[in-house]
Amino acid sequence: MKTVIFAGGLGSRISEESHLKPKPMIEIGGKPILWHIMKIYSHYGYNDFIICLGYKGYIIKEYFTNYFIHNADITVDLSDNSTTVHKDNSEDFKVTLVDTGLETKTAGRLQKVKKYLEGEEDFMLTYGDGVSNVDLKALVEHHKQYKKIATVTAIQPAGKFGILTHDQSGNISAFTEKPSTEGSWINGGFFVLNKGVFDYLKSPMEEVMWEQEPMKNLVANRELTSYRHRGFWKSMDILRDKVELENLWKNNPQWKVW
Repeated sequence: MKTVIFAGGLGSRISEESHLKPKPMIEIGGKPILWHIMKIYSHYGYNDFIICLGYKGYIIKEYFTNYFIHNADITVDLSDNSTTVHKDNSEDFKVTLVDTGLETKTAGRLQKVKKYLEGEEDFMLTYGDGVSNVDLKALVEHHKQYKKIATVTAIQPAGKFGILTHDQSGNISAFTEKPSTEGSWINGGFFVLNKGVFDYLKSPMEEVMWEQEPMKNLVANRELTSYRHRGFWKSMDILRDKVELENLWKNNPQWKVW
């Protein structure tokens, strides 16, 4: 099963780094967050990726084109320009890199990679800025069980602030640091989609977000189901998120998935 990854946005909210590189190439633990996302899928045996490029997409192309050399010990003999590879730390990835437009919105990006999904009954979709320990095998099984066109992973994000419980006199009885938003579930990415989704992407979609018209129409037709994930999930939206992810990775380098 192939995996489509949105990697074309400007990343304007983390402009401290995205002015130099596309947001999915911002590094966590010395590796682009895009690499971390792909390793999550690879952990479950999904190694065939289609990357939707846009802003500074050539940097992502260069990264994967030269991935083998960047991740190996080599000797270069300048007398004859020969290269000997001594140690290879490459991955079992197959990566299709598709220019989907600088200003194209997410629905348009998905529409533009349809030809690379020919013959696929189902495929996966995610964003290029979020990591999770979601069980992808269970997600796929959920999708197959409910037989809908689209399955979205639903998560309960932690609140941004600690919550105080106090009486009318101001006495604190409890403090909860960044609790999950009680009862609220949001789009956590990590979709599984049936090829029928392209029936919802027939008109020009360059100016349409995947999360707007297409998903709303899927809901209206009762073709969207959710897989609830209660484990770890984190999106790198601003610089503070990057710092938090760096600390998590530094303290848990043995993790195979987040």
